[in-house]
Amino acid sequence: MEARDLHTPVLLERSVELLAPALQREGAVFVDATLGMGGHSEAFLERFPGTRLVGLDRDTDALRIAGERLAPFGDRVTLVHTVYDGIAEAVASAGVDRVDAILFDLGVSSLQLDVADRGFAYAQDAPLDMRMDQTGGVTAEEILATYGEGDLRRIFERYGEEKLAGRYARAIIAARQVEPIVRSGRLVSILHDATPAALLHSGHPAKRVFQALRIEVNRELAVLERALPAALSVLGVGGRIVVLAYQSLEDRLVKRVLAEATSSTAPAGLPIELPEHTPRFKLLVKGAELADDDERAINPRATPVRLRAAERVKAAA
Repeated sequence: MEARDLHTPVLLERSVELLAPALQREGAVFVDATLGMGGHSEAFLERFPGTRLVGLDRDTDALRIAGERLAPFGDRVTLVHTVYDGIAEAVASAGVDRVDAILFDLGVSSLQLDVADRGFAYAQDAPLDMRMDQTGGVTAEEILATYGEGDLRRIFERYGEEKLAGRYARAIIAARQVEPIVRSGRLVSILHDATPAALLHSGHPAKRVFQALRIEVNRELAVLERALPAALSVLGVGGRIVVLAYQSLEDRLVKRVLAEATSSTAPAGLPIELPEHTPRFKLLVKGAELADDDERAINPRATPVRLRAAERVKAAA
């Protein structure tokens, strides 16, 4: 099946609308920091024929698929195998000083969810891998085998906001004494059995635990916390950034970083704001925008998305 049939880009038209003013000039550079299967990037390359793409992804399968999809655009495309906190280095390696537009489409990709043996989806029995980059790093299986009860509880609480974190951590420790937990189906069964009957109908018991394991395996929040300032640093004046987040932990981090970038640095009590203290960026949308009812109906994966965007209005000091 073609990549475009496997994946419908989320908030594509709104992303294009917000980034378009920064991509009007010939030779503009667009960075897709989360390339995936190339859906967003293909649309930008088609609609802005003078634009060059630098596409980043940690997933070698995604890079291969996107590379095939974007091959018709020839030397306008540069793909880089890296985690997105390496954005500054990737841009420099592409021979670019400043970029005009950046898109982050965060979270797990359709490719990773839909390929069962990656282990991301709790609805499919598969090896407990969950690595976005399968060339290295620890797997979810290793975490479940080696983390103590306190560490499991910590990641379930912090990254999954799971109220039954302690109960689930104890159940996992007990289960692994009997047999190693190597497949997602067994983990789902353990979590189901550890869930009070009264709560079994209030959402799938594995959803938050799988999210927490995925974030821990891929160090997603730590990477994002480094990536956003790095991305803002390579945007030229008039350059724009759009970030699509799918869960509250990511969105709160994005909100904080953009709030800091769009705030005055003037000391409290200063009677006037000096030019050097004016904000470097301005927000392009009020709060976080959601997908509308029509898009959610067509593409259910757009349901949780939160979009935030900003524009650089002043050069760095």
